[in-house]
Amino acid sequence: MGKIAESERIIGHYRGAENGPLVVAIGGIHGNEPAGVLALERLFEMLADEPRLNPGFSFKGEFLALRGNLEALALGKRFIDVDLNRIWRPLEGRPDQSSTSEDHELHELLAAIETAVEEAPLSELILLDIHTTTAQGGIFAITGDDAPSLSLAAEMSVPVIKGMLSGLQGTTLHYFRGNHFATNLPVRAISFEAGNHEDPLSVDLALAATINLLRALGCVKDEDVNSFHDQLLRERAANLPRLTELTYVHKIDHHGGDGFQMKPGYKNFQPVLKGELLATDKSGSITAPTDGYLLMPLYQKQGDEGFFIVRNYKFPLAY
Repeated sequence: MGKIAESERIIGHYRGAENGPLVVAIGGIHGNEPAGVLALERLFEMLADEPRLNPGFSFKGEFLALRGNLEALALGKRFIDVDLNRIWRPLEGRPDQSSTSEDHELHELLAAIETAVEEAPLSELILLDIHTTTAQGGIFAITGDDAPSLSLAAEMSVPVIKGMLSGLQGTTLHYFRGNHFATNLPVRAISFEAGNHEDPLSVDLALAATINLLRALGCVKDEDVNSFHDQLLRERAANLPRLTELTYVHKIDHHGGDGFQMKPGYKNFQPVLKGELLATDKSGSITAPTDGYLLMPLYQKQGDEGFFIVRNYKFPLAY
């Protein structure tokens, strides 16, 4: 049991003594979001030491951790040519596989994941895609709306957002939930937003969320997980809505020069009222189309979504 040789792309690949899920974790899909990479690097250091510090430690399944956009990470940019988290489509769905830097990155990521899927005696396939935001405040998980993914996200002790995939296209979550891998086994997919790009605590939060995910899946035993990780996540998520759903996403076109400018000072999960001035562009004022909580207000030059609005999820009536 242990870590295989690392590469520039592969942070580590940990194989447990018992068969179980294959967990694929990706950090740095956006190059200006290094917290996920740093957290995964630290986790593999911990996995290397754990059997020595805790002789009873065991790991069930496999854990593959990958660096996402290598060239963008080296430059500290969200992307080089196109957003890597908007082009996850089957090969036949992408016209020219070598046209952009991100096409090359995606090809290498898929090759590493597909090799692991083919070789692993897995019980299910799990994706964890780790991100940070330009805004302050709030941690949260994004999943598909399938019950297995939602229940897994809920076990991570963080707020969960439903319906986000309807407002985006070509993400890692879309790809993993689209049955594009050579397996008929169950697939669950979660993105975790660990806080602000520049906040050192985002690394700790990403690490804690990843460890909680491994515990929820049974890869590691409850008694082998420090309660510090739960405490850190719960403190950061205190007073945040537990389950919300997407109601609005504001699309922008930086390539078209629409001049989008978010008003300063907004935070994740900040309440907004219908009609409230949130931003401006070349056409004038941009106001909130509905009441709700603001998510991921854009305070950087690269990006295709200016902000999202979510609301408390209303459970359907039982008959």
